[in-house]
Amino acid sequence: QVQLVESGGGLVQPGGSLRLSCAASGSIFRINTMGWYRQAQGKERELVATATRGSTNYADAGKGRFTIFRDNAKNTVYLHMNSLRPDATAVYYCNVVTWTDPAYWGQGTQVTVTS
Repeated sequence: QVQLVESGGGLVQPGGSLRLSCAASGSIFRINTMGWYRQAQGKERELVATATRGSTNYADAGKGRFTIFRDNAKNTVYLHMNSLRPDATAVYYCNVVTWTDPAYWGQGTQVTVTS
């Protein structure tokens, strides 16, 4: 099993920045992909970005102002969010895919962009 602990969410004004963190523990040797999803009020959960050991990928929701970074030594994935807009307001969920098991999810962290 893999356990995920998220941190870094909060309230920020438009144009501000946040860094989300997700630390994995447990069967970390089985981790393949780490990434971030988000779910806004009344909307479906959507992919933001993913990172393997060798590459990163961005969905439409994560392109441009977001950067994903995976620290393999710490088994931690980060999401740097810059120039935040109100439409980035959502609960952000860390996601981990292992070699053999279905995806694991973090507890979610609220990001609110408002003036």
